Amino acid sequence: MARVFNFSAGPSALPESLLKEAAAELVEYGKSGMSVMEMSHRSADYQAIIDKTEADIRRIMNVPDNYKVLFLQGGASLQFAMIPLNLMVEKKKAYYINTGAWTKKAIAEAKKFGEVVVGADSSDKTFSYVPEMPAAPSDVDYYYICSNNTIYGTRATDLPETGNVPLIADMSSNIMSEPVDVSKYGIIFAGAQKNLGPAGVTLVIIREDLIGKAPTTVPTMLDYKTHSDADSMFNTPPTYGIYMIGKMMEWIDANGGIDGVYKTNLDKANLLYDYLDSSSFFSATVGKKDRSLMNVPFLAPNDDLNAKFIKEAAAAGFVNLKGHRSVGGMRASIYNAVPMAGVQALVDFMKKFEAENQEA
Repeated sequence: MARVFNFSAGPSALPESLLKEAAAELVEYGKSGMSVMEMSHRSADYQAIIDKTEADIRRIMNVPDNYKVLFLQGGASLQFAMIPLNLMVEKKKAYYINTGAWTKKAIAEAKKFGEVVVGADSSDKTFSYVPEMPAAPSDVDYYYICSNNTIYGTRATDLPETGNVPLIADMSSNIMSEPVDVSKYGIIFAGAQKNLGPAGVTLVIIREDLIGKAPTTVPTMLDYKTHSDADSMFNTPPTYGIYMIGKMMEWIDANGGIDGVYKTNLDKANLLYDYLDSSSFFSATVGKKDRSLMNVPFLAPNDDLNAKFIKEAAAAGFVNLKGHRSVGGMRASIYNAVPMAGVQALVDFMKKFEAENQEA
């Protein structure tokens, strides 16, 4: 069977070339005589893999020297608890911008450990926009945002003024899709399964002065200092997932680094949004200012046509296009590994579907 164009919101598409490289090394990595999946995380071979992966992330994202790069587990969802456990310790208060399902979950988790101030909220319009983010008050331990909202297809383009208050960003669905000034953040975290590799690894980039604040009552595994002191090796890390992230870093390098990937992502997004804006049949659900480059929700004129489009698209090799239930319709997630050819083919299919169903 031929490979499909995979528009899944996550776990998402990986480059075919990367998968072939991994397949070639699956049984035996280098001259180790074994697969990376079988390899001791304490071995010299594996140490070289994780060291190179971290070094490549630092170089590609231009991570300052006073930040730690950690490979953790538990998904971005565990970070919803780890962040307040480690940081909500002095003023017992944090500031959140609510832009969707994932910030709602993060807010609910943070409320277990202290006071949460919701400074702005876009739930009044089903999170179809990013609200203006106020400057940080001085009496909070940190300021929390989600930079890209997978479900609703919104993207924060303007950062708030936070002064000395650490800015924390969930970048799970747009990490390494565009240039980011890491120095503006206290913590950046992201589940790997959208732009970095397979599910099972959580990348955390944390400024060193934010490590070591956790009270002694915080469980050992939930203290950033535990993982920082052990260079992500306190316990067995997700070894194969980290190896695959390393492969993805090589792929990003081969495609022009972050700047090259960003240009391609802009071209892909513009191609799809330009068609949606010109169509009298399909419509985008997010206004131009706040549109995500990674997740593009769109609608046909009615639910029956939405269902018909999803079914016919899948039969034609365009899979995982069903939108989230809270938005409906369709959603094309066009992460780094989704090729321009896939987006062009989708637009061509949409034009054909529109012509055939215009009078429906």
